[in-house]
Amino acid sequence: MRRKLVAGNWKMHKNLTESQALITEIRGIVRDEFRKSQAEIVVCPTALALASAAKLVEGTDVQIGAQNIHEAIEGAFTGEWSAQMLSSISVTHAIIGHSERRQYFNETSKQCSLKIKSAVSEGITSLYCVGETLEERESEKHFEVIEDQLNEGLEGITADEMSNVVIAYEPVWAIGTGKTASSDQAQEVHAFIRAQVEKKYGKAISDTIRILYGGSVKPGNAGELFSQADIDGGLIGGASLKARDFFEIIQAAV
Repeated sequence: MRRKLVAGNWKMHKNLTESQALITEIRGIVRDEFRKSQAEIVVCPTALALASAAKLVEGTDVQIGAQNIHEAIEGAFTGEWSAQMLSSISVTHAIIGHSERRQYFNETSKQCSLKIKSAVSEGITSLYCVGETLEERESEKHFEVIEDQLNEGLEGITADEMSNVVIAYEPVWAIGTGKTASSDQAQEVHAFIRAQVEKKYGKAISDTIRILYGGSVKPGNAGELFSQADIDGGLIGGASLKARDFFEIIQAAV
């Protein structure tokens, strides 16, 4: 059985004090109410809060992820941070290829493959994001778009390295809009992604890789989404900024 994973992407929210308070609140709820189960919990605060967040969750069931990573080990890349730097502060996951990175910072799938390669070399699990825009969905090009993102983003990633890769399907038209893909729509794309992974890596890997759904996931719709055969949890945006909402989504994955 694939272990469900719920990751919270805080995006550019919360100053250091607010981040520490929210991490502490989530940590307390998880400690008091979370029972050991199949669910894995990851919180991705801003870079500002990564080091202190990792300290705050030591010895708990909460792991810390970064929202971005650079493909190089080191160098003249002002404003960036490497996989080695992240692993040195006990960061265990990194979001790669989020639609906002693609849209606002011109991040390409080919660049993502280098980032994934760098992350897995340090034992950091990549949360690789794929998904279509509303225009691509309405023109029925979404499968083609996602196939290209998978082929380019996973180029050069070996079968062994895939054990440190999680794929997140995030339809761009559902991110922060309040719109959510129906459970049937989400399941259809997740099944397609799993089939593409099988084509590239074989059934053993496609059966074990986790595929998350992201796009306006809330406590009210998480249970139905997570009950689908090929949906293995969620990459949560706005709802992860409220400790109780985030925990209710985690419970939906159990």
